Amino acid sequence: MASNSRLTEAEPLIHRLENGMVLVAEQVPSMQSAALTLLAPSGYASDPGDRLGLSSLACDMVMRGAGERDGRALINDLEILGVERGESVGASQTSFSAATLSDSLPETLAIYADIVRRPRLPEGETEAARLVCLQELGGIEDEPGQRLMVELRRRSYPEPWGRSSHGDEAGIQACSTGDVRRHVANRFRPNGAILGVAGRIEWDALREYAERLFGDWATVDRPEALQAAAVERPLHTDYESNQCHIGIAFPSVPYNHDDYLKSWAAIGVLGGGSSSRLFTEVREKRGLCYTVSASLQTQRDRARVLCYAGTTAERAQETLDVMREELARLAAGITQGELDRLKARIKSGLIMQQESTASRSGSIARDWYHLGRVRPLAELSARVDELTAESINGYLSEHPPREFTFATLGPQPLEIAP
Repeated sequence: MASNSRLTEAEPLIHRLENGMVLVAEQVPSMQSAALTLLAPSGYASDPGDRLGLSSLACDMVMRGAGERDGRALINDLEILGVERGESVGASQTSFSAATLSDSLPETLAIYADIVRRPRLPEGETEAARLVCLQELGGIEDEPGQRLMVELRRRSYPEPWGRSSHGDEAGIQACSTGDVRRHVANRFRPNGAILGVAGRIEWDALREYAERLFGDWATVDRPEALQAAAVERPLHTDYESNQCHIGIAFPSVPYNHDDYLKSWAAIGVLGGGSSSRLFTEVREKRGLCYTVSASLQTQRDRARVLCYAGTTAERAQETLDVMREELARLAAGITQGELDRLKARIKSGLIMQQESTASRSGSIARDWYHLGRVRPLAELSARVDELTAESINGYLSEHPPREFTFATLGPQPLEIAP
């Protein structure tokens, strides 16, 4: 796969504030937009064991007023600025994203400085925020596929890294306004925070403005989450339905590992799209299921491959058996033709990522979190070009799929041979 000149971009720009916050930026002068991704070191792994869902509740609450704006004014001002926004809670971070016209970036950034530094956290809004979190949790309970994958992550990852980002009902109900305020005071802090900005920007002005907005933000020292064994949970969850949901997980290498792209490519061949082995063998050739996939999900220090299939109860055992056969076959290696098809998809994704400032701001922020540097798209493209079936097969011979964790949800358990 030849290099593509469209993947040549400006060198990433880095500025470290004295309080530990890091600003990473990428100038894209051809764009009329700019986007920011702000990562605060507040994730579900930090939730107390009896307050699971506290990070999710805090994420909702900080959007209900900040600085001089109440909740309605805050959302209204973002809409007037034309901001397309999103918020999410991960294992180690809460992510705030915003994309707008480049001229509106300074005012947008000032609003987000208020959100993470000066949220109002009004007590009168706690119950409304709690209801939102409970509704989101209920949505997962009503979607058996999502529910199954939550169980699979809990069984596969060590505690607290396998938790659901949404928490649980008991934890959300137990959270008070005081809990939220203490959590935000302790976890929304500059040391560990990352601000990624991409688009049509003036670097010197952005750096100085970030210093004014965040430079006097006081650091807070908090211990890291303590790791324990994976949560012991039943392998099978009874669910009255004609359908059965199957999950298989196994360890892989995280994003910061030298072999990450080899693992990622191997899993792309296994379960990434309609030309993947799982889709072809399990769904197309045998008609065993209506959906099947495999994905590599990474945290900073750990990663898992998560495989999923949704099928009928009558064909569930055969579906599970064939999935295991395909995992065993993956250990024997992939072909160059399979890799060539995957590379074409990867290249398309890289080009589309370059054409989205929102995507780039998120990518450079996450790169800094995982790698301590920003990897240019051209470098990533070159590393993809260097992948060969031989190099991936060498990786698979040393790291075959193994140490499987299973989870099933349906009317009856399945037989899982050692």
